[in-house]
Amino acid sequence: MLTLGTASAPPGRMDTGRLEVGEARDGSPVRLPVAVINGAVDGKTLYMQAVSDGDELNGLGVINRVVPRIDPSKLSGAILIVGIVNHYAFQIAEHRNPIDDTKMNRAYPGDPEGTATERIAHATYEAATRADLVLDLHQGSTSRMIDEVRVRCGPRHRIHGDCLRLAKVFGCGYVLDQKGPDGQLARIAPNEGIPTIDPELGGCVGWNEESINRGVEGVFNVLGHYGLLDQETTVDEQTRARGFEQYGSPAGGLIRFKCELGSRVTAGDPLFEVTDVFGGSKTEVTADSDGIFWRSRRLPQVAAGEYVCSVGTNVDSY
Repeated sequence: MLTLGTASAPPGRMDTGRLEVGEARDGSPVRLPVAVINGAVDGKTLYMQAVSDGDELNGLGVINRVVPRIDPSKLSGAILIVGIVNHYAFQIAEHRNPIDDTKMNRAYPGDPEGTATERIAHATYEAATRADLVLDLHQGSTSRMIDEVRVRCGPRHRIHGDCLRLAKVFGCGYVLDQKGPDGQLARIAPNEGIPTIDPELGGCVGWNEESINRGVEGVFNVLGHYGLLDQETTVDEQTRARGFEQYGSPAGGLIRFKCELGSRVTAGDPLFEVTDVFGGSKTEVTADSDGIFWRSRRLPQVAAGEYVCSVGTNVDSY
C-alpha cells in the first residue's frame, strides 16, 4: 500500500486525497491536494509538485493532463504528487505566501514548527525525499520566458551529472545550469542523493497550452526513460546556459524590445529601448555578453531601476 496524506493505493491502483500542513486563521485545517499512483510492479518512484509559487499555474496544468493518462496497471514503480503546494498564495493568485510574505521555494527543507511556509515546505520535502527522482514544476511567474529546465545543485555537486541527465531527458530544449539560492527544492534535494530539476515552463498570466504541452511531453519522457512506463523516448541535445545576466532600466518610461525570446545576442547588440510617453527615445540598453535572450517583463511601463529582461550566458550544448 502506497500512502501520501489521506491518499492510499495498493499496487496497480491510484488514489487522491489531502495532505494536512497546518491551520488557517479561522482554525480550519489546511490540506494540499495529493495523488498516489502505485504501479503494478516495483520500480523507481517519481515525485512531482506544482504551484510552489501561487501565480505559476503551468505546472498544475501539466499535472491536470498527465494524471488521467497514466494507467497504474502499466506502471512500474510509483508516482507521488502534490498538485498545489503554496495553498495560501494560490487562493489569491499571488506569487508569495501572504500569511508570512515568503517565497515558498526559498524555505526548503522547512520546519514542522516554523512559519506557515516552512511547515508546507517541511511536509512536501518529506514527500519528495521518498522518491528517486523529483520534478518541481515552475514557470517564470507572469514574465515572458522561454521553456527551460533549471539544474540548481551547482557544478561541483556529487550528483550534478545525474541532475543534468534528468534535465536533458525532460527536454524543454534549454537548460540553466547555475547553482540556486538557499532553500530551493532543486538545490536541497540533491543533498539526499535524489536527482532533482526545476522545469520553468514559460511565463504567462493564467496558463499557456504550448508550455503545458511541452511539460506533459517532458514528464512522459522521464517516465519512459527511467523505466516507469514501457515506451520509447528520444533524448535530444539541449542548449545550456551557465550564466544569467539581468538588466534593469536606467530610466522610467515605456519599453520597446529589440530582440525576441530565444534569439541569440552578441555583446553590444541592443536589447531594449526606453521611450517617453510620446515615443521619444530616452535610452537604449545593449547586451554585456554573448548569449540567449531568455526572459523579459510583460508590461511595457517601467520605473528607473526596475527589472526588464535577462540573458543566458556561457552558452553551450550537451
